[in-house]
Amino acid sequence: MASAALAAAAPRRRATPLLRRVRRSPPLVVGLVLFGALLLMAAFAPLIAPADPIAIQVSERLQPPSAAHLFGTDDFGRDLFSRVVWGSRLAVRLGTLSVLVAATGGVALGLVAGYYRGWVDNLISRLLEVVLAFPGELFAIAIIAVLGPSLDNLIVALGLFGWPGYARLVRGSVLSAGQREYVEAARAIGARASRVMLRHILPNVVAPVIILSATRFGGALLAGSGLSFIGLGVPIPQPEWGAIMATGRDYIGSAWWIVVFPGVLIATAVLGVNLVGDGLRDVLDPRLGD
Repeated sequence: MASAALAAAAPRRRATPLLRRVRRSPPLVVGLVLFGALLLMAAFAPLIAPADPIAIQVSERLQPPSAAHLFGTDDFGRDLFSRVVWGSRLAVRLGTLSVLVAATGGVALGLVAGYYRGWVDNLISRLLEVVLAFPGELFAIAIIAVLGPSLDNLIVALGLFGWPGYARLVRGSVLSAGQREYVEAARAIGARASRVMLRHILPNVVAPVIILSATRFGGALLAGSGLSFIGLGVPIPQPEWGAIMATGRDYIGSAWWIVVFPGVLIATAVLGVNLVGDGLRDVLDPRLGD
């Protein structure tokens, strides 16, 4: 019985330092609250939204915020609150998948470059420099211009210009981890390169990749909204926040709510994920630990 009680208490003791660092990081707590609210809005959009986000009601066009329409209506009479709520789903999908695409490609190339070095490292480094030579948004615009505006193409575009940051981060971490004794020992006993990279090196780069992903999520939201605003992202009438703002730019003087409410949601979501990124850096970076 005593051994069972000790075994049950051990996980709690191990978690205490991490939880203590979380509690001592107000930015992380605030960021988690804001980001959690975004996730809940996206998850329960069908229950929260009172109306069809793309249903047109011309008789209700440009109605100001009221009890019937909390955020007012747009130029086609669509309920803006419903559109903003459903837009959170597109925002979460865009941020998650574009970061996943960028992280997968960048981590893989960074691992290979840092582990094999030599001509492999030089080749990947030159490719990375070529991609970084172009502004990220311009690169994304070029891809969307070829593939056409859609949510899936926007995810691909943002993912393709986002991988160099991961590759540089992981390459540096691999070069550092590759000099450690346990990695040298694994090589000495004849472990395969894939096993060394995945079993011994990759766990050491997980924390910085998570931190970078949190900040890149916010960047993807901003870039996606900006591209949708100029007509190169998610096409209308889909309830994407940037596209909603684009429909209201001609009515900013008389129907300010079409621009303001989606803008506030974008700012809040980006602030939340950036605070999460800053907080995770304080919590997960061993150099800043207890």
